[in-house]
Formats: sequence, C-alpha cells, structure tokens
Amino acid sequence: MALAIRLSRGGAKKRPYYRIVVADSRSPRDGRFIEKLGTYNPLLAKDSPERVKLDAERISHWLGVGAQPSDRVLRFLDAAGIRERAARNNPKKAEPGEKAKERTEARATREVLGERVPVSAAKSYIGHTLGACGAIEAWWTIEMMRDKWFAPTLNLQNPDPECADLDHITGAGRTMDIEYALKNNFAFGGINTSLVFRRL
Repeated sequence: MALAIRLSRGGAKKRPYYRIVVADSRSPRDGRFIEKLGTYNPLLAKDSPERVKLDAERISHWLGVGAQPSDRVLRFLDAAGIRERAARNNPKKAEPGEKAKERTEARATREVLGERVPVSAAKSYIGHTLGACGAIEAWWTIEMMRDKWFAPTLNLQNPDPECADLDHITGAGRTMDIEYALKNNFAFGGINTSLVFRRL
C-alpha cells in the first residue's frame, strides 16, 4: 500500500480547515485516513503558531516507512525543519503575463512604425487558430489590400491606457489605398513571424 501525507479538508464553505493526515494514496482526498499528524488553518495569520501544527515525531515515523508528502505538506515540513524541500526549476514563473506582453507589443509597434500607422486584429474575428493562423491572416491581409478596405478590431472600445497610443481601426472599418502591409503573428512558445506585403 502506497502511503501519502496530505491535507484532508474540513470546516465550512469558504471557511476551510485542514487535517494533515497519512492515508492510502488511492483513497479520496477527504476520505478515510490512517492517522492525523497535524492541522493547517489558512484563515489564521501567516505568523500565527496555530496556523500549522505538526506532530514531528509521528511524521518522522511515517516518512521512515515510505510515506510521501504532498507538495503543500512538504512545504510545511521544510519550514519546520523536518524534511528539506528541493528547489524547483520553473522557467515560466518569471514570464510576464498576457497583459504585460500585449503592452510591450504595442510599445514595440509604435517605436518601429509610429503612432499613426493603422492597426487591426484578425484574431478578434476568428480567435487563435494555432498552426493555421499565419496562412489565414496572410490571406486576410492580402484581401483587405486588394479591396482597399480594412476590417476593424471587434469589441475594442476602450484600449488599455497603459498600451502605446496606436491608431486602432474600430467601428465600421476603414477605406484605405495602401502600398505596404505588415502582418505579425506572435504565437505560443515565442514563435513569432512578421510578413510584409507589397501591392504590385
């Protein structure tokens, strides 16, 4: 039988209280357990001695017979000096969020093209088509150049004030006779492509 040292939830709705237990790893999280080893009350202040209470002697016993603590419990054990938790390498932890990326993209667009270059987003119509987005949006751009009409970005009414001041095409679209168009594809995993189209 594989043993796990983990949290078992109690308390009321929106007022959780956890027992730290040793249980059969196949059992439901809040089901039967073998022994209670401590408690965790997340509603208490982080510096409260009552927030996490551990029976160090019994925990050491169960660790000695092969029980595996969950990551959350291992954090408690590490803080109490019972078992060290190895540092984890999470390369995405410091990665900026989506809003930060969009603001950076807007600033870069303005620095390269200037503030009065019109911009619109095909993604507002079709979502993110993953591997197909480059081909679909390239065709979309060429069609708009040929028709001399550029579609607006749907549902864009109040651009983020922290984004650069760009000339967003909104409303009913815009009639323009242009010689060049730039199509950017910023994909998952940092796979980015920019295509420049010229009218012949």
